[in-house]
Amino acid sequence: MSDGPRQRSSTSGSGKDAAGAKESGGGGVALKKEIGLVSACGIIVGNIIGSGIFVSPKGVLENASSVGMALIVWIITGIITAIGALCYAELGVTIPKSGGDYSYVKDIFGGLAGFLRLWIAVLVIYPTNQAVIALTFSNYVLQPLFPTCFPPENGLRLLAAVCLLLLTWVNCSSVRWATRVQDIFTAGKLLALILIIIMGIVQICKGEYYWLEPVNAFEPFQDYDVGLIALSFLQGSFAYGGWNFLNYVTEELVDPYVNLPRAIFISIPLVTFVYVFANIAYVTAMSPQELLASNAVAVTFGEKLLGVMAWIMPISVALSTFGGVNGSLFTSSRLFFAGAREGHLPSLLAMIHVKRCTPIPALLFTCLSTLLMLCTSDMYTLINYVGFINYLFYGVTVAGQIVLRIKQPDMHRPIKISLIWPVIYLIFWAFLLIFSLYSEPVVCGIGLAIMLTGVPVYFLGVYWKKKPQCFDILVDKMTYLGQKLCVVVYPAESRGNSGAADEGEEMTEAKSPLSKEDGDNLKADC
Repeated sequence: MSDGPRQRSSTSGSGKDAAGAKESGGGGVALKKEIGLVSACGIIVGNIIGSGIFVSPKGVLENASSVGMALIVWIITGIITAIGALCYAELGVTIPKSGGDYSYVKDIFGGLAGFLRLWIAVLVIYPTNQAVIALTFSNYVLQPLFPTCFPPENGLRLLAAVCLLLLTWVNCSSVRWATRVQDIFTAGKLLALILIIIMGIVQICKGEYYWLEPVNAFEPFQDYDVGLIALSFLQGSFAYGGWNFLNYVTEELVDPYVNLPRAIFISIPLVTFVYVFANIAYVTAMSPQELLASNAVAVTFGEKLLGVMAWIMPISVALSTFGGVNGSLFTSSRLFFAGAREGHLPSLLAMIHVKRCTPIPALLFTCLSTLLMLCTSDMYTLINYVGFINYLFYGVTVAGQIVLRIKQPDMHRPIKISLIWPVIYLIFWAFLLIFSLYSEPVVCGIGLAIMLTGVPVYFLGVYWKKKPQCFDILVDKMTYLGQKLCVVVYPAESRGNSGAADEGEEMTEAKSPLSKEDGDNLKADC
């Protein structure tokens, strides 16, 4: 950990940048603004729609107890997600910094709260999620080669690792390449879902809508239970996870004040529409019992309706998960980049390539942590433990919007929504949070314990500034070596990204282990 929040130094040089580097106000290298509206929508849609809607949308159905109630849950959770995204849109243009909810929580509630959000993300959330998505990709790619048995575990992990390494290379090479990959694979998964919806419409036209008739749709296959319905809302909320990822890359958006809210307003209704109508399509070909018994709903659906073309569905799942890994790598690396820039992670992670303008150290760190997760068999357990914490910080962030309105009422807000929306979101959030604590106190308690392990790390690594000189020298030497190996420097300070200042926490000046002259030499070498 670095000694504390650092000002970006002038190591990026004041002369002419290497080819392809973006000029900032001070003449240094900076993150490129290459994410337009289409790519912004691709990031949101691509991160929300993973493998879940293809593989196991049954989590909502089995707890909702009927088809009709399940569809209501999908619609309501989509509306609540849209409200949460609306709150994030205001925060995103008010505090226009990459890092998403980490940056907002840190600026509003202070360094410790922000660090705990970052700590749980670095330690568990993103490495495990990316590992699981990559394993799902490799499973659907290898399954046709092993039609009578499960693919070998080592083969699955090896292919998942190859997928991660390939996409990390793409993201390190170019922001434009990464966004193009995201656009293409998001379009592919949407086309697959549109195919499912069209087949559902054809089924309805043929009269196959027994489970959509009100009298049958609300016929419970098990007794209705308030606790189970609450759990179905929780499952639905998790299915929409990823709706806030665009806020992680705010500084790379073209015209963020326009494109951030616009992308949110386009993407969330689109995903809600696709989720609801895909589930309608599924029940035109399968009974609730068949749907709950299937381990891969879209594949079973394809086998029933597509005949010899049934192979389209497993390919669609593989493409969807490949795009999901790319989107998660792209956004999570920006979160780690933002954390390092604020002094909450090693300063090397806050540096970008002098020519490509990509955060290569942060991407390599993200990839390495995910590869380590592939080596453990406990990642699914860890996801269960920290899923509660991830949802907890959504509410903390939205509550921060209200706190910021009270503390700084005159702060410039390009978008200013009515406070009724964050209040509605927080009521729904509190309901699900309390139910989670009541139904799974041990799991939630372990998740909180994992998060709180970050408290001593924060005080030792961030708050304690007067560390032994030998430690500082060692860190500087390691940072210098990392800069030489990755050919990276601190990005130039950009204006307008200061956001809400932390109270009682001053930014401290720190020398970069790489001098200005070395930075210029690095550029010349490129």
